[in-house]
Amino acid sequence: MTSIETRPLEGLDALAEVVAAASSVVAVGGRTQWEVGGAADPEAVEVTAPAGLVAYDPRDLTVTVGAGTTVGALTALLAEHGQECPLDPRDPSATVGGVLAAGLSGWRRLRYGPVRDVVLEVRFVTADGRLVKAGGPTVKNVTGFDLPRLLVGSLGTVGVIVQVTLRCQPRAATSRWYTTALDPFEARRRMFRPSTIAWDGTSTRVLLEGVEVDLESEARATDAVAAAGPPSLPTGEHRGRISVRPGAVPELAGALDTVGVQWLAEVGVGTVHLATDVVDDFERARAAAGTCGGWMLREHGAPRSSGFGCDTPNAALMTRIRDAFDPGRKLGRGRLDELFVETAGAGTRGRAGG
Repeated sequence: MTSIETRPLEGLDALAEVVAAASSVVAVGGRTQWEVGGAADPEAVEVTAPAGLVAYDPRDLTVTVGAGTTVGALTALLAEHGQECPLDPRDPSATVGGVLAAGLSGWRRLRYGPVRDVVLEVRFVTADGRLVKAGGPTVKNVTGFDLPRLLVGSLGTVGVIVQVTLRCQPRAATSRWYTTALDPFEARRRMFRPSTIAWDGTSTRVLLEGVEVDLESEARATDAVAAAGPPSLPTGEHRGRISVRPGAVPELAGALDTVGVQWLAEVGVGTVHLATDVVDDFERARAAAGTCGGWMLREHGAPRSSGFGCDTPNAALMTRIRDAFDPGRKLGRGRLDELFVETAGAGTRGRAGG
């Protein structure tokens, strides 16, 4: 394997100047998760991170790309060297920076961890137009605050991600979806490191990865049969995803069945996807999430009328962080506004809904 390198990304200084001069800025990727966390300020200046490969050494299992690079392009590059980066977006046209900013881990989180775990280094533009580097390109980088992970899931409210260094891994020899009639929690007990266990209350679908003989052995242990592919996510005018403790999924599933919404749970992870065409049912599902000790992030549709379902444990902390990085609230205005609370910090607008 040989190292692949290109010239540094161009246009970063110009992008930083645009951010510094604007009164409201929104970072734009592939728009595949554009409504997540609330609509951005329609009057905001849109900025797009540059795309392209900066550096890749397959021997080091790290790759550096512009944040505007599509995940599809990155996946194709890494596949040529028998490697991958498990970002797993719902749409391969999503950009690397967009996936990180949305904080949406893919199907394989159960095995490979949350999406933030693949981030080693980030370059981002602050609200006042500074280009900042955080983290480092080595796996054992432990110096200073972990700003790269802070940016994951921030939806552009902390800084505009422009370049990232990601951790890669060897591609599995075989990857296959199965269905099993077993209870999903029993299926997990019988399996060794499944990549996904998805359950909708009536059926269980499992993703296994590894060498063929191991997949066959695990399938026999759970009476699983090969499936055509992953399960479909719930569809409807109003969509969201709930985060709860993994052990609270059965309780939440029962509550959502009572409400009458469609749902699909990632067992062992605590993420439950839901959808409905009835806005009142969506709000009842949001309340059910709070009752079960979780909270819901709106992805599409329903108006932002009742927050996240309960007070998220890090709301006050996130408000302090936003005060420090963007006291004027110019970055991602409108995004995640339900999360931020009133504080006494200078310059804080303390919005609960825009």
